[in-house]
Amino acid sequence: MREVERDGMGTGGNDALSLSYEEWRGRMAEWGEPGFRADQICGWLYGRKVFNYHEMSNLSKSLRERLSGSLLMPLPVLIREQESRDGTRKYLWQMTDGERVESVLLNHGGHTTACISSQVGCPLACTFCATGSLGFTRNLTPGEILGQFLMMERRRLDAGAEQGINNIVFMGMGEPLLNADSVFGSIRMLNHPKMRGLGARHITISTSGVAQGIVDLADFEIPIRLSVSLHAPNDALRSRLMPINRSCPLSRLVEALHIYRRRTGERVTIEYALIDGINDDPQLAYEMAALLDGLEPYVNLIPFNPIPMKPELHRSPEPRVKAFCTALSELRIEFEVRRERGADIMAACGQLAGSLPGPAK
Repeated sequence: MREVERDGMGTGGNDALSLSYEEWRGRMAEWGEPGFRADQICGWLYGRKVFNYHEMSNLSKSLRERLSGSLLMPLPVLIREQESRDGTRKYLWQMTDGERVESVLLNHGGHTTACISSQVGCPLACTFCATGSLGFTRNLTPGEILGQFLMMERRRLDAGAEQGINNIVFMGMGEPLLNADSVFGSIRMLNHPKMRGLGARHITISTSGVAQGIVDLADFEIPIRLSVSLHAPNDALRSRLMPINRSCPLSRLVEALHIYRRRTGERVTIEYALIDGINDDPQLAYEMAALLDGLEPYVNLIPFNPIPMKPELHRSPEPRVKAFCTALSELRIEFEVRRERGADIMAACGQLAGSLPGPAK
């Protein structure tokens, strides 16, 4: 795996959505404003989803003008939106430099989950993932990450929803732990009680297996959830499916997971996409059990979602899925088969590629 840049292409200290609460307080102090102005501004941005400074009516006119002239609000622009038969929505966003990413809003009945992108493209090139076929362009800034969430939430509230988005998963385009500074920064803002106030248990990072990033996450001050894309329980097969395994083999990944488990006491969710004739042999379930011994994982079996650039790959048929599930049950590994959502609009796991076929909503 090649090294990738960790700094996004943004507006730096002039990007309002990349400012932490403490930075807002500091900026107000520099301008001779009382500290509570930071609370008011964050209330507009994260509570009311108002992004025009001139509409922030409890601020003085002079402060609104200074904000407008000093701090940019580089919100992503919605290019297209689609709705799946199951109610899943997919959004194509354009950033201020013209780069585009996708994010997804999943409706689970009583709650909603935002699936957010952290990079433009992805450097990891997993063979079964559409995003990996794009290559890597750049990291997103904290503000660009937050912008996806806030704009999705505003659209939902504008449509009459009684509440905002309940959960966020960093499972969109890109590898979150290769953009850890921006991702961790955005999580701090999402979680901060003066900002979005989203509970730690409602935030999940999904990684393809960046071992050092997992260790860093174990020391992160906010106890968010961790999900790991495994997809194969031995090095030969995993290196074939996921090139990251060549530089970060399973021994390093599992060592990092044990460190995470010891330091946090949290269980890890293991993601495993079942691909017909590739990784769905029940014997591989036994290999997985041996590999993850002592971790008490929760295994999420994912029906493989077809992608046009890999027509030779197919979803495992039902008998193969049942046989794999039987093996996991015999091994007393807790698991579930994930319900497919959004595949008809290319919004399911592994399908995000910055394009939206079919009619827009």
